[in-house]
Amino acid sequence: MTDIDLDALAAELSEFAPAQKPSGRSPREERIIAGFEDIQRFVAEQGRVPQQGEGRDIFERLYAVRLERLRHLAECRALLEPLDHQGLLRPATTQATAEDPALDAELLATALAEVEAAAGGLTELRHVRPSSEKRLAEEVANRQPCADFARFKPLFDQVQRDLDSGDRSARPFGLKAEIEPGRFFILGGQKAYVAEMGEPFMQDYGDRDARLRVIFDNGTESNLLMRSLQRALTKDEAGRRITEPHPGPLFAQVSEEDDQVSGTIYVLRSQSSLPQIAANRELIHKIGVTGMDVDRRLAAAKLDPTFLLAEVEVVATYVLYNIHRTKLEHLIHRLFAPARLEIAIKDRFGNPVVPREWFLVPLHVIDEAVAKIRDGSITRYRYDPASARLVEREGC
Repeated sequence: MTDIDLDALAAELSEFAPAQKPSGRSPREERIIAGFEDIQRFVAEQGRVPQQGEGRDIFERLYAVRLERLRHLAECRALLEPLDHQGLLRPATTQATAEDPALDAELLATALAEVEAAAGGLTELRHVRPSSEKRLAEEVANRQPCADFARFKPLFDQVQRDLDSGDRSARPFGLKAEIEPGRFFILGGQKAYVAEMGEPFMQDYGDRDARLRVIFDNGTESNLLMRSLQRALTKDEAGRRITEPHPGPLFAQVSEEDDQVSGTIYVLRSQSSLPQIAANRELIHKIGVTGMDVDRRLAAAKLDPTFLLAEVEVVATYVLYNIHRTKLEHLIHRLFAPARLEIAIKDRFGNPVVPREWFLVPLHVIDEAVAKIRDGSITRYRYDPASARLVEREGC
């Protein structure tokens, strides 16, 4: 980040220390609210309150019974009234009742039992997901202006700079991708930031869920469930997750599900009997990159002058992800150029060949260089052949 003042950025970001989690609601209260939100979405879409009756959709009939019960449960009213911007909790004037002969008695019994259980923690029809959960627009509706957006705008600006510089990238949202505070996503063409997460709870169908505060780069925010955001990102063909601002898993150990293997850096020792090699065998290493299996690449080493016409021993490998392997190989070779081994080998036709990938560098220094490439600090260092170590460049 050469285009900004790091001290100023640090001071600015200090305002964004991890916020305290919003006052937590119990799992029972979360499910009551989630059930009420289903009714609110129905009203927003249909322009009317849900009604009972034989010709009605099963979910509309359930919503109607649920709403009627929520109106009569004092505990539910106290919880939901601050959220009732549509006035749904006011007593109904034309709503059908349980005595409506068109109302299926079995359905009513099921729905009443389900809503009665809401007072003890259950507000969703067991084993059946409402149709509203299947619509992307409904998942991300109910946005409102973000009153403190000035706090978050610098974060969005920095993310955009990171995307422009390549420090971050936007990748397809995988089913296993984590949603947690501090993560950025792209949904509906807008960047979304997960600012807060409430206490987790279990949905009736066994999934872990939590209430989120999600800030969008257009200055709005939404208070939605984690599973809702996950479904919306999955259904949005342009939905993306934005990676963290580091190079990512360049080398083995870990990789994310949609990382692409670019190749392997290999470090070799020669088994050549040439005096120059034998006298410094523990110090002389060949550093190369291949896009194929390393064993296949080395199968004909003893016939290849670039391998000193001898068998070789693999002493280290580093698997590359999402990296241009040729450019990385050139970077490593430039770093160790002052210690390049000067040797000429004749090929099988008697022509001299000067291998360019053999270096007089200890293995532990190669490991150190790889680590510094991974954390992005390698540009501050050079290799000093006299001391056989990496030293910091002057002025860095």
